Amino acid sequence: MYIPKFNAVTDQALLHDLMRQFSFATLVTTHDGVPYATHLPFLVYPDAGPQGTLVAHLARANGQWRDFAEEREALVIFQGAHAYISPSWYAERVSVPTWNYAVVHAYGVPRVIEDETRVLAVLQALVDQHEGGFEEPWPMDLPEEYLHRQIKAIVAFELPITRLEGKFKLSQNRSAEDQRRVVEALSSSADASALAVGAMMRERLPAE
Repeated sequence: MYIPKFNAVTDQALLHDLMRQFSFATLVTTHDGVPYATHLPFLVYPDAGPQGTLVAHLARANGQWRDFAEEREALVIFQGAHAYISPSWYAERVSVPTWNYAVVHAYGVPRVIEDETRVLAVLQALVDQHEGGFEEPWPMDLPEEYLHRQIKAIVAFELPITRLEGKFKLSQNRSAEDQRRVVEALSSSADASALAVGAMMRERLPAE
């Protein structure tokens, strides 16, 4: 990923936070030299390994998992908040539009999880993560035979992270005044993603 120095983020805790918040990510591998992508919800375990470990599952009918046996590096793309930036917001009027965003690229070699007990634990952890905020979380109390059939229809895998790249493009190349003007514009938006970008920028505004 192209990352200008002023957009680079190397703080693992910050990157893991974004990955957990935007955990529906894109798994990219290659098959016969051709890129192949699947969109999946991931579990992020920051303390499992030097840079953390990702865990997910895909449909067994999706042949992407068969390429894991070749032990080639895969890429998982986490897309955070993003927003259009109008040049009309800048003090410097001779400017062009751009897009502000936060992304993390995680690399590693995926490994299939064979043990059915571990696969069940993966599914339970995923359900717990996304049901936890509900008033009445779904308990995953499924009949054993039905659950066994569902497990056989998926392939769970883990991806120990060997490399993390973080890019937060938040107008760092603009003047402090322009950055404040962008934050003000984004903060008045009705769009949730624009508001999130504005909040990220506000935390990083240069001191006045």
